[in-house]
Amino acid sequence: MPALHANHGGNWLRSPTGSTGAVSKGDAIMAASDTPVLILNAPLVANRLGYPDLSGLDLLELFAFVHPARFCVPTPRGLAQALGIDEPENDEHVPGFLQRAAGAMIAACEDPEWFERQGAWSTLQTMERLRWPWAQVLKPHIAKPERAEKWLFAALPEWDEAPERGSPRQVELPNDDVLAQLDHLTGAGSEKRQGQRDYAQNTARIFAPRDQRELPHVALAQAGTGIGKTLGYLAPASLWSAASGGTVWVSTFTKNLQRQLRTESRRAWPAKRPDNTPPVVVRKGRENYLCLLNLEDALQGGFAGRPAILAQLVARWAAFTRDGDMIGGDLPGWLGTLFRKRGIAALTDQRGECIYAGCPHYRKCFIERAARDSAQADLVIANHALVMVNAARGRDHAQRPTRLIFDEGHHVFEAADSTFAATLSGQEAIELRRWIMGPERKNRGRRRGLAARLADVASYDDAGGEAIEDACEAGAALPGEGWLQRLVENEPSGPLEKLLATVRGATYARDESGGQEAGYGIETEAGGLPGDVIEAATAAAEALAAIRTPLIRLGGRLEAIMTDPPDWLDGQGRARIEGARFALQWRVDLIAAWEALLARLGGPADPEFVDWLAVDRSDAREFDVAIHRRWLDPMKPFAKVVLEPAHGVMLTSATLTDRIGSQAGDAQETKWESAIARSGAAHVEAQPMLSAAQSPFDYAARAEVLIITDVKKGDLPGLAGAYARIIEASEGGVLGLFTAIRRMRAVHGRIADRLAREGLPIYAQHVDPIDTGTLVDIFRDDPRASLLGTDALRDGVDVPGRSLRCVALEAVPWPRPDILHKARRAASGAGGQYDDRIIRARLAQAFGRLIRNKDDHGHFVVLSSAFPSRLLTAFPDGTAIHRVTLDEALERIKTGLIGERAPKPVETDGHADLEPPDWMP
Repeated sequence: MPALHANHGGNWLRSPTGSTGAVSKGDAIMAASDTPVLILNAPLVANRLGYPDLSGLDLLELFAFVHPARFCVPTPRGLAQALGIDEPENDEHVPGFLQRAAGAMIAACEDPEWFERQGAWSTLQTMERLRWPWAQVLKPHIAKPERAEKWLFAALPEWDEAPERGSPRQVELPNDDVLAQLDHLTGAGSEKRQGQRDYAQNTARIFAPRDQRELPHVALAQAGTGIGKTLGYLAPASLWSAASGGTVWVSTFTKNLQRQLRTESRRAWPAKRPDNTPPVVVRKGRENYLCLLNLEDALQGGFAGRPAILAQLVARWAAFTRDGDMIGGDLPGWLGTLFRKRGIAALTDQRGECIYAGCPHYRKCFIERAARDSAQADLVIANHALVMVNAARGRDHAQRPTRLIFDEGHHVFEAADSTFAATLSGQEAIELRRWIMGPERKNRGRRRGLAARLADVASYDDAGGEAIEDACEAGAALPGEGWLQRLVENEPSGPLEKLLATVRGATYARDESGGQEAGYGIETEAGGLPGDVIEAATAAAEALAAIRTPLIRLGGRLEAIMTDPPDWLDGQGRARIEGARFALQWRVDLIAAWEALLARLGGPADPEFVDWLAVDRSDAREFDVAIHRRWLDPMKPFAKVVLEPAHGVMLTSATLTDRIGSQAGDAQETKWESAIARSGAAHVEAQPMLSAAQSPFDYAARAEVLIITDVKKGDLPGLAGAYARIIEASEGGVLGLFTAIRRMRAVHGRIADRLAREGLPIYAQHVDPIDTGTLVDIFRDDPRASLLGTDALRDGVDVPGRSLRCVALEAVPWPRPDILHKARRAASGAGGQYDDRIIRARLAQAFGRLIRNKDDHGHFVVLSSAFPSRLLTAFPDGTAIHRVTLDEALERIKTGLIGERAPKPVETDGHADLEPPDWMP
């Protein structure tokens, strides 16, 4: 078969006769249009060719069918490693490699030891009817099984009920035992690091019995990169769990750290206990897991065309997945991007519409299995948002952790800020309408309104049926399909749409940011609002109350049915009604929060909150209108719902505290005030236990900071040229961080072709049609690749070794001066120091991507001459800092020079001049 490879450096086509040659974009597109060609990652190739309708035989789709739930970096190099075959020498050899790789996967289907054979033949028959391009190729190579294959939903195992785990015993952890456990986890003959040993002992203090109710042990522990904090806290955690019979929750902010923790935990716990239950469980929000009912609907006609093929590939994966985690689990992150639509999201429970025991697949549900496993686990690896949502909603008391470790603790504040926020927007309101009334007639899918989900209740209980009817009637006041277009045309329908129309009008009228012309989102404070907004808010609040009242009545009727159950109500029915009660309470609380938000519009400002109006836009296209409310200090509700019920909590991070000093190289003072304020510890009466362990890395010999003095601000060609020359000097391995997506796209567009021609591939967020996790996998896998990105890559990216040897920061990451930020800065009373604290934390996090182990080395480049010296204390002690021209920086990067002949910065007028080194004549 012909094979096509395209990147920024050129296009290569291999003909059926076996000859490979470079071709133009036009010829490549013509070849792909004339006959099916072998390609790798069709959306990416289409992006490179500028031809979005490109189709062919994508080897990634073949891999997802033949080897579901198996990891593969979606590049020729990554595919070769996954298949165990030789990788291509260069771009010209890639088309021939694609032929060999396809042959290897087809041959695997004939191998008697093919592990993923189960279900393949049946799936292929369906895929053939769907006209999947690979079906005719695979058909001769997959034999029909002697026995009929089980349908996926019959083959999946059921979870078993288990008794509740008893309360943990109250135990103390002697220091000697903690250190012995740490030695056991690190292994015989490993280096005993004093910083790690001190850290483990400090962590053990949160497991001591608490002295008073609502007075937890709170520890704040800063641990520099390389301390080994993961094993440092797993040692006392595993010791306490074994001694007490309790569960420890470790919460992270990034999925990458969750994966790392799962791996590290194998040192302390086996994969399975003797009774076959897992002692370690990864937990995420419901929206991360495959919903079997959604999948069944998709397989039975809910999806059509290409999405239907995606559903079949997901079903293949579902038969072999470890835990059903679709976002960051063992489903390839690139699979959803191959189909250009949000098919993956449609197969999860994005909208909280689960019917629990009413689902025919309830006993096989991945989400329910994870919840039950975590109730019996010794260690639960969760994320900040899930911990806070569970604590706030409190449906399952068994899932309320009492011993909590927040790794990546510097993100707890922003996670709490999102969790305890209230937003009344068009998007949120239309989701509530669909939950109450069901989908619009023209929409397909399994979505059901209240009347359909609770039909049996309505037929049995007249009062419950009336409450459902009243809720559906009142729900018509919520925005419907086409609401945003009606707002733009000034023809709103119903009280909520009229409110959003007045909010939109007021926001445009009062905006002074310049964001209208630039195409950005705009906002205005919710004070001194015009009368039409206040009148519309009053009418909208009345409409919301009319919805909330019958929902409360319905919840009461469901509770009455549970109290005096009818004969037909079995165990599954009780569980379903209990789930419906939980979902109802969630919506009642949401509506009440909206009513409270509207009630304060036009009145005096509440000092506890920040309220504002916003029109959300992207590239000048509106996509939502909203009224926002945030806590001025979100750690107040966090302390109330998370800290107070707990017995022991630790927040830990390498960048937990703020570092200030007069200038780089001076003795620096570690400041705990911001860490305490952003941990919630200030809102409980317990005095937090503070500890700091310095990184063991020799930063003076391993890293240096280069501040470029001759790239002018606003000079986009100069900025692009600087990035290209830095990547060339480093020969790849550059992580480029940007503060604006537009500048990142512009830089990528200017330099990608130039670098590709030199064999230096470059990838970028918001440019390449690849999810962020997969982009990082590609970057990690190829030492000559470089990656451009925004804030998502500044923290949580773990790329040790040669693949990341230079971090290039486009500009000082100043915080965006939006309404919320300005309110918090004013409340802090610190003025510009508040901003400086945020920037130093961001710089420290970005610098932390560079040195991940003791053998790493590299350069941290800041392409901003106006870099204030007061921010230099963000970098570790001993790190050499130079203000140099671009040419000087390139020479240091190219030669690998670090620390030597380091100029000494001298403070002058808020910046640093360079004192001549000894060797300069």
